[in-house]
Amino acid sequence: MVQIISIEAAAAMVKEGMRIMVPGFLAVGTAEKLVDALVAANTGNLTLIAISTAYEGKGSGKLVVNKQVKKAIVSYIGANPESGRQFAAGELEVEFVPQGTLVERIRCGGMGLGGVLTPTGVGTEVEAHKEKIEIDGRTYLLEKRLRADVAFLKAKKADKAGNLVFHRAARNINPIMGPAADITIVQADEIVEIGMLDPDEVMMPGIFVDYLVQG
Repeated sequence: MVQIISIEAAAAMVKEGMRIMVPGFLAVGTAEKLVDALVAANTGNLTLIAISTAYEGKGSGKLVVNKQVKKAIVSYIGANPESGRQFAAGELEVEFVPQGTLVERIRCGGMGLGGVLTPTGVGTEVEAHKEKIEIDGRTYLLEKRLRADVAFLKAKKADKAGNLVFHRAARNINPIMGPAADITIVQADEIVEIGMLDPDEVMMPGIFVDYLVQG
């Protein structure tokens, strides 16, 4: 069985300077209660790995507003004006990654792969400082894998073995980030006994989950 802990205990697992993954494009599928607890803990100097920096008052954007993030590895910051302000002022380092490439880098991190070859970004600023490899006459960029120290996931339902069911669009990145962190913590709307989930509805197996919190 996976250990069920308090939200405060979960947030305390994130230490100064860690890399943290927070799922959810524009906060859809984000573990808001875990993010709020991390904001309350005020743990800083973090590297945020996310699809976007969400909004100023929602999702991972709250960490940016509270100036807990030193670097964001993301595809999009446009919906969060504070992210743009900090970036322009040199207060926040942003590594922009094409969204499909970002997802593949995270997937590689979870599956034990070193990286992915992609033509996306060839001939643009994206290719700066990256190794280029030619295959069958076409040039590809080597995009290295991404892993995190901690991932905060959001599930609709979990059993006590950590098997997860996600709600609609929350399925897009949550199950990709789960295997790509050293510690995976899941905020679940509902936690049920083992055997109460139909195996056909499980979207991420519990082998990738370390802790559950009731959300």
